[in-house]
Amino acid sequence: MAYRTDGPSPRPGGAAGAVPSPRRAEILAAAAELFARRGFHGVSIGDLGRAVGLTGPALYRHFSGKEAMLAEMLLDISERLRAEGVRRAADPDPSRALDALLRWHVSFALGNPALITVHERELDNVPEPQRHRIRRIQRGYVEEWVAVLLRARPGRSEERARATVHACFGLLNSTPHSAAGLDREAMAGLLRMMARAALAAEGGGEGEEMAD
Repeated sequence: MAYRTDGPSPRPGGAAGAVPSPRRAEILAAAAELFARRGFHGVSIGDLGRAVGLTGPALYRHFSGKEAMLAEMLLDISERLRAEGVRRAADPDPSRALDALLRWHVSFALGNPALITVHERELDNVPEPQRHRIRRIQRGYVEEWVAVLLRARPGRSEERARATVHACFGLLNSTPHSAAGLDREAMAGLLRMMARAALAAEGGGEGEEMAD
């Protein structure tokens, strides 16, 4: 999996809009894969260095340690999800906005299974200030979906819409376990179909309006 940086995002301790260098992005990609396979505590600085052709001590020129890598990794993807969510949710047509959000998240989930695994298992290993920020950013991303769903499905409560969105994310973020056996295009279509059905149930069948 490539650690893609589709747009600028704040770096921990740096200015907003800073973009990681290709070398930092390479290190984060390797770290995501290793953390996903072995767990955060099962990976040493030496392991991370060898994965990118560096000695352990040389890695400290790029990151202060494993916790800093993990924090930057999860902050970056949280910022990218929220930024793209804000952009897609801005469509004045709520059905189009909901479909755009769904397509974006399906693409992310299929392209970044290691990051999903790391987030699910290792968020508690991020230092508290960054962990708080990650959770705040992610709540903002959820609320973009909730606002669009409420526009598309008027009359539903915020609580029900929020529960629907979280359930939909559970489906979409299953890709580290569910995506084997189908090619990417087929799996993307399956995920979109299933997620649309879940979202349509919130609105009494209106989900058929979302274009395939």
